[in-house]
Amino acid sequence: MDAALPLSVMENPEGLVIRSKSRVNIMSDNLEQLIDAARHRPFSEDEREARRRSFAYGNTKIENDLITREMIDEADERIKAEIKGR
Repeated sequence: MDAALPLSVMENPEGLVIRSKSRVNIMSDNLEQLIDAARHRPFSEDEREARRRSFAYGNTKIENDLITREMIDEADERIKAEIKGR
C-alpha cells in the first residue's frame, strides 16, 4: 500500500483500487438513511398505479415474451372499470 494515497482509497498488490472499511460504513449509513426515508414516504395514487403496472408487466413478461406494456395498461383499465361498476 502506498502511504501517499488517502486513507479511504488503497491499492492492493494486483493494482485494484479498493475502498477502506470506513468509507464503506459511511456509504452504508447514508444508504440506510435514504432507504428509511423512502420506506416512510407516501405514494400518490398515480405513483402507486405506475408501480402496480410495472410489477404486473415485469412478472408477466418473464412468463410470456409477447406481453406488452400496452396490454397491461388495457387490462388494468378493464379491471378498474369492473370494480367501479360494482
